Amino acid sequence: MLPAAPLQLPRLVVNADDYGYFAAVTRGVLETLDAGSVTATGVLANGPALPRYAEALRDRPGVDVGVHLNLTLGEPLTAGLRGRLGASGGRFAGRAGLLAALATGRFPLAEVVAELRAQVERCLALGLAPRFLNGHEHVHMLPGILPRVGALAAEYGIPHVRFVTPEWRAGGLAPGPLARSAVLQVLALLQRGSRPRGGPTLLGAGVSGRLTRAALAARLAHLAPGRDYELMCHPGYRDPEEVRDPALLAFHGWDEERELLTGPGLRTLCLARGVRLVRFRDLEDGPGRSREDPIGRTP
Repeated sequence: MLPAAPLQLPRLVVNADDYGYFAAVTRGVLETLDAGSVTATGVLANGPALPRYAEALRDRPGVDVGVHLNLTLGEPLTAGLRGRLGASGGRFAGRAGLLAALATGRFPLAEVVAELRAQVERCLALGLAPRFLNGHEHVHMLPGILPRVGALAAEYGIPHVRFVTPEWRAGGLAPGPLARSAVLQVLALLQRGSRPRGGPTLLGAGVSGRLTRAALAARLAHLAPGRDYELMCHPGYRDPEEVRDPALLAFHGWDEERELLTGPGLRTLCLARGVRLVRFRDLEDGPGRSREDPIGRTP
């Protein structure tokens, strides 16, 4: 009788959103990249800190870079959308403003796609070749947008597009997390026909901005052998002098996430659970055939 084939370990990409958002956030992301725990980062192409820190990513070719598509923060890259934002001084007006603009037709989808394309092009112009696309505040999951993001990914040869699903248990019974999970559930159902095939399962949406060791341990405990996962995280430094928005300061535990991801916590949990820490590029080799495992764990 032939011996049973060994189970392949689950593989995990740890992906820090918001590179280029604020200098304090970007410095924290760089720390986690250099610690080897975070293996990918999503670039906010219109982020005010990106021009200053683009070279730092070019100097780290082992890190996977993607575009963190943005329609809610800062100034659009395209004149078309800037011209439609006169009431907010030519700047995006947050989630509520985006939803209102899409619902009323003030943001035609053609101009939205032009803006998203410009954000991909900005990254390419900075020497950053994207390997994945996702959305700031999950804007890429909105009705009508995800199929067009998928088309952009195909056009530019970008292999991965994040598909967001809710984590109902993550936030307990708190009203905020429950409402967020409900919204994500509706979006996932509406977009199920546009779901990318074969992509990693997303973790961390239920504790977005507040990833703790306990939350991380709970997620890693339930990963299935041979499956691929992406952990969304938001490391950084808390700097009230730079970040003046009280809502952002209240929402994000930047320091706590940075400390979790630069200390032994993540790596220890991965080793204990038999989880391979990899990059998006390693997933393209197929299950169990990663080119490199940054934590040194082999099947």
